[in-house]
Amino acid sequence: MTDRPFARVRGRILLAISATIVAAALSLGASAQELTIGLASEPNSVDPLYFNSAANAGLSKHIFDRLVHQDERQHLIPGLAISWRSIDDRTWEFILRPGVRFHDGTPLSAGDVVFSLERVNTMSKTLSSFGLYTKAVRGIEVVDERTLRIRTDGPYPLLPEDLSSIAIQSRRAAEGKSTEEFNRGTAAIGTGPFRFVEWTPGGRVVLRRSDDYWGPRPDWETVILRPIVNAGSRTAALLTGDVDVIEDVPTADLARLRNEPQVTLASAASSRMLYLALDVGRDQSPFISDKKTGDPLGENALKDLRVRRAISKAINRDELVARIMEGAAVPTGQLMPEGFSGASPRLAPERFDPEAARQLLAEAGYPSGFQATLHGPQGRWPNDDKVLQAIAQMLARVGIETKVVTMPGSVYMSRRTEFSIMLGAWATDTGEASSSIRGVLATYDERKGWGTGNPGRYSNAEIDRLLGEALQTLGRDDREALLQRATEIGMADFGVIPLYVQLSTWASRRGLRVVGGAFPETLAINVHPVP
Repeated sequence: MTDRPFARVRGRILLAISATIVAAALSLGASAQELTIGLASEPNSVDPLYFNSAANAGLSKHIFDRLVHQDERQHLIPGLAISWRSIDDRTWEFILRPGVRFHDGTPLSAGDVVFSLERVNTMSKTLSSFGLYTKAVRGIEVVDERTLRIRTDGPYPLLPEDLSSIAIQSRRAAEGKSTEEFNRGTAAIGTGPFRFVEWTPGGRVVLRRSDDYWGPRPDWETVILRPIVNAGSRTAALLTGDVDVIEDVPTADLARLRNEPQVTLASAASSRMLYLALDVGRDQSPFISDKKTGDPLGENALKDLRVRRAISKAINRDELVARIMEGAAVPTGQLMPEGFSGASPRLAPERFDPEAARQLLAEAGYPSGFQATLHGPQGRWPNDDKVLQAIAQMLARVGIETKVVTMPGSVYMSRRTEFSIMLGAWATDTGEASSSIRGVLATYDERKGWGTGNPGRYSNAEIDRLLGEALQTLGRDDREALLQRATEIGMADFGVIPLYVQLSTWASRRGLRVVGGAFPETLAINVHPVP
């Protein structure tokens, strides 16, 4: 029989020892010259134009600058261009910052900008290209070494926003070079705050401070980016001192870390919106079937507006945020967070109403519901698999018997268009609504670069018309009104079903301060030691 008083004393001793180990590990962390960041996902290339993902963008922004940068709220600020202006309806002029040099000592020139924008076209066949952001460009004129003029095929007021996504590379280092040569470092020459040193796929990326950087001097001489995809392992790595900062803090660990004196938490409202995409492009959807027979339905139930509305009303967004996301999200009824350019003040999250959902299904001819498979990734976004399971239970309560199938993120993203009901996410690169509408609601058009986040192939001619008009409207207020109207039409039609906007979260060892923003990337230049 256990001696209970002794067991309690022994437990207290073990807890004290454990706390001492954690405190020592966190305090030892990195020196003032080295910072190690635990990433939630791994970059798949050092080439800044290879694949448009948050992980790649995070790595790229350490090494490469853009003509136009974004602040923490994704408002435009000068980058390599100190100013820009529209000369006429079809021409923008950019003035480059003087004295900027690439990491190999070569001066930045307008020719490097031309090369970088033209290289986007050569990379247009990649799985997720940056071609969306250069579609409007019809010509580039180099006026002098610091001045260039970009012509568009019509009025295009959002060109500066679009160019804030394009990394500027060195023509001397990168011309004629392959993505593999970027990955080896031969071509990875930028003007950013850090120089590329090495990349070990599956292991780490090592960066070194550029002492000639034109902007604020980074606090760190060496930065190590360590992909730790497993959420629990990221927390463990922080607590043992293997890393100094982690991103996408597991929601299940938030309460624990708030009470850990050796850890500092930071959060910021992101622009990443999670949603369900529905297959409305096919007359018969492959993963929708009869509940009694299991046979495919003769028609695609998801093409019926009443069914789409029923699915939305069956989802308890407040429960998803509170129970699954542990408060690290905000319910939404549209594509953009409140306060962002183009967000509609007239749209609120769908009210949870399972009785109305059942009635709508009955009106649509499915009084007993039907069977469906809900597809999504596992580990690509925080709690993605748990969110899918929770939604499946909610749909089952209104008669839609739902099975969940998850798969690795890379596999899922390449197969999204095969499915019927899919989990998706979109973070605006440009900080305004046209990016989300182009990606999520616009009719899929490879030539235009529209619909890249629209695997259900939703299409609405009025949304396309409003979007096209907005993209050529110079007046900010008029443009925002058009984008708001396009969003409102898409939400009334349930082109997609928005769920929540994710909060970005970071945890760091005591003595560090992370400056978070709406962008999803973790940048070493935004991590500072505190006295």
